[in-house]
Amino acid sequence: MKILVIGAGNMGLTYAEGMSKSKLLKKRNIMVLDTSEEKLEELRENPQFDAFDDLKNCAPQADIIFIAVKLYHAESVFLKLNPLVKPGQIVISIMAGVTIDTIQNLTGLTKIVRAMPNLPASIGRGLTSFVASKEVTRIELLTIESLLDTTGKSIQVSNENFIDASTGISGSGPAYVFYFMQSMMEAALKMGFTPNVSKVLVAQTFTGAIELFNQNELSPNSWMDKVASKGGTTRAALDSMENNNVGELIKEAAFAAFERAVELGKEQVNSIE
Repeated sequence: MKILVIGAGNMGLTYAEGMSKSKLLKKRNIMVLDTSEEKLEELRENPQFDAFDDLKNCAPQADIIFIAVKLYHAESVFLKLNPLVKPGQIVISIMAGVTIDTIQNLTGLTKIVRAMPNLPASIGRGLTSFVASKEVTRIELLTIESLLDTTGKSIQVSNENFIDASTGISGSGPAYVFYFMQSMMEAALKMGFTPNVSKVLVAQTFTGAIELFNQNELSPNSWMDKVASKGGTTRAALDSMENNNVGELIKEAAFAAFERAVELGKEQVNSIE
């Protein structure tokens, strides 16, 4: 099996490097295409990849074509691929908002996967949600899931609406966590802690809480009940959040990201088609 990654930006390289460790692939079975000479020089120094600057020299050889380009390059890439591809090839796209129908119409291929990764994929702790066209077989889906899992975890969703929804939760979600962390660090600084100590206090608190959550079946509400005692310090903090409607505001923020993903998708489909 040979894989072509189109676009050697941060996310494209993240998946290329992750997939290079897969037991499904032999050495140098990952081709990476980019137009930047500087990026190509970097790629040529990597023994795991074969670097290309022209689709004609690599697209026909690929079993799976992974598209990780900026949205404004999407139409150009699809149209260049169209005369080069052959039936049975699979396209995996991580471009937000570009629908399966659009990719099928412009590339001429039927086996399409839309995927939505998030930033922690760059350290192997990402979450990628994905949906596939009906032409992708069950065995092919298992292969795709295994490849996506090389950057963390993946979940298959039932339709494209959930790709937009996952954008609002997992795709944009790391920024929500960083927002909360930043506020806690600023509170720690205000209490007199140094910047370094503030970072350790907040980072270890998040790490520990996440490990507790992952290693048990308890819900977040149950964990809050374990930490907060009546009349205690934690209850004072939680009551303050409830009184200030923090929970509802977080939900509204997630839905704002989801709704914007839907809007962007419509705009991008219109601009491509």
